[in-house]
Amino acid sequence: MNSFKSIILVFVLVVLATSCHDKSVRNYQYMPNMYESVGYETYGEAAILPNQSEALVPPANTVNRGWLPYEIENSPEGKELARLQASPLDSINSEENLAKGGQLYTIYCAICHGDKGDGQGTLVKREKILGVPSYADPVRNVTVGTTYYTIHYGLNSMGSYASQMNTEEMWQVSEYVMQLKQDLTK
Repeated sequence: MNSFKSIILVFVLVVLATSCHDKSVRNYQYMPNMYESVGYETYGEAAILPNQSEALVPPANTVNRGWLPYEIENSPEGKELARLQASPLDSINSEENLAKGGQLYTIYCAICHGDKGDGQGTLVKREKILGVPSYADPVRNVTVGTTYYTIHYGLNSMGSYASQMNTEEMWQVSEYVMQLKQDLTK
């Protein structure tokens, strides 16, 4: 009998607790900062942060991980300078570089340029993009340096892929493009 009374008491307390709930009013929050974060305005003042600013300048003479500065500027003269540039990747690991470059090429480039580099990708076949030339076109005079330059800065309707790939990956794709060019000109 005693357990029956305790069950009824618990049931009554649960009913009372839930009956007082109003859906138009927010419930109590144990740690409200976890649910509603404090928003800081960019370049605004924040007394709790160093230098009282939310946007901090990176330390002097530092470079982001996975990114190397590209010394050649985005201009026609820069593209001609890039034509003479060789790949900085280690030639001992050329098989690995070509394999990784092939995977990245399939992800980023083959949709327009085609799996073989013949300019017959899916988007070209569906006439969504026109004028994608083949790597074997002798007029283009494609080199590993100009390929990297084009991936880094973009050219015509092709945008830059510098934000999607790091420096090493862009060079791997450039070497793979040269392999495709070699296969097409045989």
